[in-house]
Amino acid sequence: MSSLNLDDFTDLIERPDGGVRRDAEEHRARLVVPPGSLGRLDDLGEWLAAAQSSVPVRPVERPRVVLFAGDHGIAGREVSARPAGTAVELVRDVLEGGRPVSVLARRLDVPVRVVDMALDCDPASLPEDVVRHRVRRGSGSIDVEDALTLEEAEAAFRAGMAVADEEADSGTDLVVLGDVSVGGTTAAGTLVAALCGTDASVVTGRGGLPIDDLAWMRKCAAIRDALRRARPVLGDQLRLLATVGGADLTAMTGFLLQSAVRKVPVLLDGVVTAACALVAQRVAFRAPDWWLASHASGEPGQAKALDRMALEPVLPRGVSVGEGAGALLALPLVQAAAALAAELPVRRELVKEA
Repeated sequence: MSSLNLDDFTDLIERPDGGVRRDAEEHRARLVVPPGSLGRLDDLGEWLAAAQSSVPVRPVERPRVVLFAGDHGIAGREVSARPAGTAVELVRDVLEGGRPVSVLARRLDVPVRVVDMALDCDPASLPEDVVRHRVRRGSGSIDVEDALTLEEAEAAFRAGMAVADEEADSGTDLVVLGDVSVGGTTAAGTLVAALCGTDASVVTGRGGLPIDDLAWMRKCAAIRDALRRARPVLGDQLRLLATVGGADLTAMTGFLLQSAVRKVPVLLDGVVTAACALVAQRVAFRAPDWWLASHASGEPGQAKALDRMALEPVLPRGVSVGEGAGALLALPLVQAAAALAAELPVRRELVKEA
């Protein structure tokens, strides 16, 4: 029996301040540029003002990319274009600056943090600050076995919460959340299909490194088999993550919920973060108000999850590479929205009246 009571999050998570959002809307109506003329940027500025409980909105000055990493046993079923157990190669590339997220983060001057939850490698081969939260080496093959034990799931969930607290305590004012995994989109598709009550084929995508038709059929079959194991535990979100999630997805779910508790806004990346957000929504229905869907990756599971949470992507056509790259692309728009809301002057006639 787990000692972690997820029901507590329902009481701990409050919505962003609705009164502040109304104040932000009123402030926006007084600016020199007519309301609505900035399109989505108006909405982003008001969302951020409510999250910060500040009018005018403060600039986003300390964003951070946080990537949870893990290998999934289901990748051994050849459902991914990458060989099973090779997520560590992607992690090393991220750390060495050779992945899209690394390039974008460098250009935008945003630090990148990688958190190893279940990479299939010797932990000594990676920096200590990367591996210190690791729960296990790889996750189980979810079509025939649980991804984690319940104890491991609780440890992973608590690790995600701890990372959220570390970021909040360090002054991070917005998190760009992503994953680095092999097989992660299969686990994510299973979670989305289970929570949305749909068939495997509806959520099965091609992945970040696109797979061919045969691999797609294998992936669809793997999700179908995993769904049979997921449905009996739908009422228990921690057990669901232990059954068909994985250490990295479980940690991301804990991270999302604790970030909402700490009132730190989060930019979601692709299908993996969307699936974790969907699980987190089941735990605490107010939590999605703290998250922003950054882009549409083209993965059907992501579209299904975002629709269920009523989250509209900032960028209608993003990227499928994962690793937080698509979410990082949306960051400058959020920063631009904050700058416009804070720095545009009030109309002259209103200044004279005052």
